[in-house]
Amino acid sequence: MTQSWWRDACQPVDHAAMEQARARQQQLTKPAGSLGQLETLALTLAGLQGRERPSLERVAITIFAGDHGVVEEGISAYPQAVTGQMLRNFVGGGAAISVLARQLDASLEVVDLGTIDPALALPGVRHLRLGAGTANFAQRPAMTDAQLRAALQAGRDSASRAAEAGAQLFIGGEMGIGNTTAAAAVASTLLGCPARELSGPGTGLDSAGVRHKAEVIERALVLHGLRADDPLQALACVGGFEIAALAGAYLACAQQGVAVLVDGFICSVAALVAVRLNPHCRAWLLFAHQGAEPGHQALLAALQAEPLLALGLRLGEGSGAALAVPLMRLACALHGQMATFAEAAVADRPA
Repeated sequence: MTQSWWRDACQPVDHAAMEQARARQQQLTKPAGSLGQLETLALTLAGLQGRERPSLERVAITIFAGDHGVVEEGISAYPQAVTGQMLRNFVGGGAAISVLARQLDASLEVVDLGTIDPALALPGVRHLRLGAGTANFAQRPAMTDAQLRAALQAGRDSASRAAEAGAQLFIGGEMGIGNTTAAAAVASTLLGCPARELSGPGTGLDSAGVRHKAEVIERALVLHGLRADDPLQALACVGGFEIAALAGAYLACAQQGVAVLVDGFICSVAALVAVRLNPHCRAWLLFAHQGAEPGHQALLAALQAEPLLALGLRLGEGSGAALAVPLMRLACALHGQMATFAEAAVADRPA
């Protein structure tokens, strides 16, 4: 695949705003560094927003959905029909991410990239129909070149809509039965790590199911002869529509100056793809939590990421990222609203 938009320059971080925020931090009525990671978070957001006092009133959440042909290999505890059923649940307001979006007063967009039911037509869902799910990557490449480009562009388009709406933070979520298998296959390729070390229960496989899942991935990696230095080929051969869309969204957010909060295992795989395609996007990626899937810790280490939460989550949908938003908002409030020593007439520590 030839070089394209994902190689374009990302927005620069405003280091002057970060230094102004750092100077403010040093004057707040608390011991230096006493708020730990919350202080670092406020400084990072200051640099991304170009403001001494950042805020997070406007949050955009997009769920990308797609089915996976590799489900034919018996790697999921749930049937593929669940993907379409969950799309209905998202827009109906009954899914976890729907509840969280309401609580956060965040926008929620649902993008169907391609389910097994090509006739699916749900009000409130963007149906793009790139295919009736991906192909079974244990037998042939998951996507064509055209499908991969379209999925990346779908993520880019969603990021553009968020930016145009004034979003200060973008959260991508995913839905697709079989997608932990696709994510583990991509991660195994990019990290050069055996599939058995990255494969987990997903939607609830037992230990025998997890072993089978890893074996399917290993066979597929041999079939396609994938290389760690070719993330687009890994996406095309063993990835998923929603993973590609997430990567496209993360890249476009960095190019348009919108901070990203990365969710769990699958979203972190997409983040790794994005960083491998354009390393400068990394500055725009924040990480919400360390999930329960075995491969997530290795991904976070490869991305040099410090997640905000560790709650044993493995739901997906962007739910872990949504749960971290109140913490981020509190970090901004503490940074912006705490009094300085001078304002509070409190004695500062000796110079």
